[in-house]
Amino acid sequence: MGDGVKLVQALKPFCEKLRSVVESGSEISIITHLDADGITSGSIMATALARMGAKCSVRTVSDMNPGVVERMKAEAHDFYVVTDLGGGMAAQFRKALGDQWVVIDHHQIPKEEMLTDDAGQVMNAWKFGIDGGVEIPAGGMAYMVASALDRKNRDLSCIAVVSAVGDRQDQGDKKSFLGVNKEILETARSMGLVSVDLDIMLTGRETRPLHEALAFTSFPFIDGLTWNRDNCYTALKNADIKLKDSGRWRVPAEFSQEEKSAILEAIAKFVVTSSKTSAGVIDDLIGNVYTLAGEDKRSQLRDAREFATLLNACGRIGRSGVGIAICMGDRNAMLTAGEEISGEYRTALRNYISTIFAEKWRVSDDGKVALVNGDGLVAGDMLGAVSSLLAGSQNLAGRLVFVRSLAEDGTYKFSSRKGLGSASRANLGLIMRHCAESAKGTGGGHAAAAGCRIPSAALDDFIMCLRAAINDEKFATA
Repeated sequence: MGDGVKLVQALKPFCEKLRSVVESGSEISIITHLDADGITSGSIMATALARMGAKCSVRTVSDMNPGVVERMKAEAHDFYVVTDLGGGMAAQFRKALGDQWVVIDHHQIPKEEMLTDDAGQVMNAWKFGIDGGVEIPAGGMAYMVASALDRKNRDLSCIAVVSAVGDRQDQGDKKSFLGVNKEILETARSMGLVSVDLDIMLTGRETRPLHEALAFTSFPFIDGLTWNRDNCYTALKNADIKLKDSGRWRVPAEFSQEEKSAILEAIAKFVVTSSKTSAGVIDDLIGNVYTLAGEDKRSQLRDAREFATLLNACGRIGRSGVGIAICMGDRNAMLTAGEEISGEYRTALRNYISTIFAEKWRVSDDGKVALVNGDGLVAGDMLGAVSSLLAGSQNLAGRLVFVRSLAEDGTYKFSSRKGLGSASRANLGLIMRHCAESAKGTGGGHAAAAGCRIPSAALDDFIMCLRAAINDEKFATA
C-alpha cells in the first residue's frame, strides 16, 4: 500500500497554487481524457474550481500527444489543469506552457519525471508509492485535490467511486476496493451517498428487465447467454423465475435474496451444458455493487457501474460534454441524451465484436498473444472498450490482447489488455511505452491495460518489439 501521508502533505502546496490561480482571476482550461475516469476527474476539478468562483472550461481529448500540447500553447489560456493524461510529458508542458499548468493523474510515470518535478506540478499517485492501477484512479486523485481545497467537496466522493469502477479498480476480493479507493468509499458511505452490497453483478441492474440485463453482461462472458436475449429469457423462464410484476418487467435490483439464488442456479444449469464456459463464471458474477443513494431508482445513474458505462459511452461517441454535465449535476435534458448515447454505444460495440470473431483474418492468436486487426472497422476512440470486451471473452482467455486501428491521420492506435485468467507477468504499461517510443510514438498505461499511438511506417518493427518485450524480465511486474 502506498503512503497516504506523503500524498496529504503534497496536497497542501498544490492546493495553495490552485487557490492563487483562482484568486488572480485566471481563466482555467481543464483538459481530460474522454473515458469514464477522464470525464469524472475533469468534472470533479471543474466543480471544485467553479465552487471557488473560478472561470473554467473542460475539454476532452482521446490522448495527450505533441499536437494537443501545441494546440494548448496556441489557445493561450491563463492556466491548464490536465487530468487523467500527460504522464511522462512534464518536460513538454514546461517548454510549451512555462509553469502555468498542473497534471492530476494515476498512470505510471518515468522515475526522471518524479525527480525533476521540483515545482510540485505533477500530482501523480505513483510519486507517493500508491499503485495508480488498482489503488486510485484519476477521479480519486482529483477528489483528493478537491477535498483538500475545501471539505465541502467531500460530497464529490460518490463521483470518485464511479471513476474507480469505471477504471476497473474493483480488484479486491469480490470486486471490493483497495488502498485510497477504500478510504474514499468510506467517506461516501459515511455521508450516506453510496451503499455497498454483495449481489449478482448484472449490466443494467437498475434499468433493464432481468433477461436483458443477463444478456448484456459481458464480464464474465457466458457463451450462449451473453448477447443472446432469447436464451436468457428461456433459461430464466424454465426456472420459474417471476420476470414481470403487474405487467411490468422487473429489474435485477428488485429481486429478493431467495430469488437471486434461483437466478444463479438457472445460470449454473445453463453453463453446465456449454462446453465453452467454465463453472467458475458463477463466482465471477457475484461481487460488491455500489449504489448511489441520491439517484432515482431505475435510473442509469443509481448503479455506479452503469453510471460509468454511460460516461464511457458519452466520451467514446464524441459527446463528452453530456457526460461532464451529468457529473456536474444535470439530471434533465442531459440525462435523456446520455441514455440515448448509451444505446448507440452498445450497438456499435456489439457489431465490432461479432465482426471481429466472424472475420477470422482479423485475429492472429498463438495461444499467448492475440493481435487483433481493427483497421477499417473499429473507431480509434472505441479501441479501449473493444480490447476490454475481447479480453473478457472465453475465446481469448489467458492471452495478452492487442487491438489496433488505423486512424485518419495515418497513425496506428493500439489498446492492450490482459485476458481473463492471464498469468502473464508482463507489464503492459511499460511495454507499450518502450515499444511506442522505439517506434517514434507515445504510449503507456497500467500493468493490465495500456495504449499507444505510432506512425504507420513503424508497424512491423513495433510488433517485433512487442513480441520481444513480452518475454523480457525488464518489463515484468514484480
